[in-house]
Amino acid sequence: MKINDDASIVLCGEAGQGIQTVEALLIRAFKATGYHIFSCKEYMSRVRGGENSTLIRVSSTPVRAFIERVDVLFALSPGAVEHMGGRVKDTLVIADEEFHEEGAISLPIMGEAEKLGGRIFANVVAAGAAANLFGVREETFNEAVRSLFERKGPDIVEADLRAGRKGYELGEELREHLEISIEPQPSVREHVVLNGTEAVGIGCIAGGCRFMSSYPMTPSTPLQVFISENAAEFDMVFEQAEDEIAAINMCLGASYAGARSLVATSGSGFALMEEAVGLAGMIETPVVIYIGQRPGPAVGLPTRTAQEDLNLALYAGPGEFPRAILAPGKLEDAPEIAAHAFNLADRYQIPVFLLSDQYLADLYYDLPAPLIGEEPSYHITRTWEGYRRFEFTADGISPRGIPGYGSGTVRVDSDEHDEEGLITEDLDVRRRMVEKRNLRLEMLRDDALKPEVYGDNSSALICWGSAYWPVREAIESSGADVSMVHFSQVYPLPHDTLELLESFDRTAVVENNYRGQFADLLKLEGFEADARFRRYDGMPFSVEGVAGFIEEVLL
Repeated sequence: MKINDDASIVLCGEAGQGIQTVEALLIRAFKATGYHIFSCKEYMSRVRGGENSTLIRVSSTPVRAFIERVDVLFALSPGAVEHMGGRVKDTLVIADEEFHEEGAISLPIMGEAEKLGGRIFANVVAAGAAANLFGVREETFNEAVRSLFERKGPDIVEADLRAGRKGYELGEELREHLEISIEPQPSVREHVVLNGTEAVGIGCIAGGCRFMSSYPMTPSTPLQVFISENAAEFDMVFEQAEDEIAAINMCLGASYAGARSLVATSGSGFALMEEAVGLAGMIETPVVIYIGQRPGPAVGLPTRTAQEDLNLALYAGPGEFPRAILAPGKLEDAPEIAAHAFNLADRYQIPVFLLSDQYLADLYYDLPAPLIGEEPSYHITRTWEGYRRFEFTADGISPRGIPGYGSGTVRVDSDEHDEEGLITEDLDVRRRMVEKRNLRLEMLRDDALKPEVYGDNSSALICWGSAYWPVREAIESSGADVSMVHFSQVYPLPHDTLELLESFDRTAVVENNYRGQFADLLKLEGFEADARFRRYDGMPFSVEGVAGFIEEVLL
């Protein structure tokens, strides 16, 4: 068996076996070798047992998307091969000798781990074998072990080095069965490796976030962990609230006091926040809301991926008030988009949504360090005697003061109010306040992020959020004469959206939900695509799946 340029490894085993540790080790080792890498994972909502898998792509050229193809499978549990199903075709299967897997190469992974002190070391043994198989120098792999485990102390590091060495020895046997030709690229060693959560988190920090309050909920929890771990260094406050209702209201309180604020949740957690979203709209207080999407309804599939919450973000909260919805699709611009969310919220005094999903949040790949060109722009005014928080203005944006900054009084109320923030039943004031709040929607359209157009063809795939790389790589790998139009701002859309989309002869919308929520939103804008390609089983789009759709429908 021979692999040229682009290889895919899948590590499959039970929850608790340390599959993520293997992923972390191999990512470090492959990058240090000079390989481009991509990884993503699918896992069950279980602490122990079940079957989880991680895909790692290793290539001499940049790779960014999930593929179905499995070149090498490390089966670390008896049910691994069955779990992978039809993806195991022309695959080199490597399984522990205890499993007696037909057609597999057997290695004594568990037995060697027990000799080293327990089955807990099986993951590092497997990682060592994989590293050798893919041409990683032993010292390079050892350095990856040291960097990953050094915080656990020298005894743990030494124990895992022994496990890695044993795995590396076992890997010698595997090289007889597989010839790999992947040319290392020296420039990769200068790259950074980020996951989607880190990319968004970096952008939040760069955007001036000073307060985050959240209640843990997959797949938004990693962002909470990232912010909490970096809070002290970047002068932020992180608060784990008792529930989602408290979390978003704490953010509104912090924002009222002048701190740029962030709350993170997922679908059913956000359902508890809807009343507070309406409050943000009524008191014109900025807040950034990160929704890590997963399949619903209710608890749904807590650890899987989806793009099902566009409508939830679009229509959350009673009444009519402006909002913006951003959906980064690639790590290269996720930091910039996240930073932009805070400036947008601050300028227009509105809630701004950042839509991600489990797939984007958890995937890793290498890239040059992303640059963030947009600096925080603040729109807070020193108040004066007679200051009116909700003063009527030509553009609908009132001067925003905060308590204690100036001599004026800053009043806000969830009831309808007059310019000073005092409750009113005056119907003329009510009419003017509704108009004032919604004036900003047209300005938001003027400032909307433009969609990215890739290619210059008469047919186009339209997508948003995390579908970016599966769609683009499918177009590139198939050589199809198809363009891609990707939206990283899904609401409000730019004024020229209709003109752009109508310039194509044939179009299809690609999204991870059943109804085609973005396609429906485009229809409200006056554009109806010729076809829709949807996936809603909890898995992300694959390059092969999109390429098959292109061939079947657009060509």
